[in-house]
Amino acid sequence: MNLYIYQNHMPIPTVPDTFMDRAAPAFCLPDAQKETICLEQFRNKWVVLYFYPRDNTPGCTLKAMQFNAALQTFAELGAQVIGVSTDSPESHQKFAAKRALDILLLSDAEHTVLTAYDSWKPKTLFGKEFFGTQRDTFLIDPSGIIVAVWRRVSVKGHAEEVKKVLLEKQKGSGK
Repeated sequence: MNLYIYQNHMPIPTVPDTFMDRAAPAFCLPDAQKETICLEQFRNKWVVLYFYPRDNTPGCTLKAMQFNAALQTFAELGAQVIGVSTDSPESHQKFAAKRALDILLLSDAEHTVLTAYDSWKPKTLFGKEFFGTQRDTFLIDPSGIIVAVWRRVSVKGHAEEVKKVLLEKQKGSGK
């Protein structure tokens, strides 16, 4: 069992995230073209599943562009990168067109997948409490098991960190 999670690009000895070494919660969500995409479609592939608050905001744009720039490398490593937010498929279409993104973006308007992955969290802004998306990333192995978790992600360099851990996990599992 893995005894650490990743936070701000560093493995931190801690009580393991409750999602580590568990089957990834199944889901089906619409993509930017309103096609239904299910996690099960990527069985036998590595999956980088990341949650982000909103299209076209500075941090979320940077994160999407970093993953998009590394998309070919992830594909060569047998990994599918999937970004999920509460934005509509139409918003994802505009975001992808504006930023020339090829990344797979899924819409979770009802927060069901965000909740299933414990990434729909209470937040406070200017003294007001509300629920919103926490920037989290999950690395899922080809058999559907979560093998790495990043909570409250710091955007800068995150795609490279995920790639590094993916390579480590592939070497360790022989996959």
